[in-house]
Amino acid sequence: MLVEMTEFLGRQIYTPDGRLLGEVDNIVVDVEGSKIDGLFVAETSPMLVDDSRPTNVPYRWVSAVNDVVLLKYFPRRVSLKKTSGARPANEEEAALPAR
Repeated sequence: MLVEMTEFLGRQIYTPDGRLLGEVDNIVVDVEGSKIDGLFVAETSPMLVDDSRPTNVPYRWVSAVNDVVLLKYFPRRVSLKKTSGARPANEEEAALPAR
């Protein structure tokens, strides 16, 4: 079934345990690969992301899309801890919002 990308805009995104992360504000596209790379959330829940920072959710974390977007993975909490320039050790750290 084909779905236009614009249909994702405004849909609520929920974590695997049912917490609302926010709404899809934009879609990140891999043009060369002709696929969706991520869903951008401009205003996230302060319960899940420090300071309600904007976050790009990798599309590989999406479990299902219908009236809402359901994730199969999301870190328990995304914090903005400073690192010493080292690469993220795991997916939880890789989910930190871009500045």
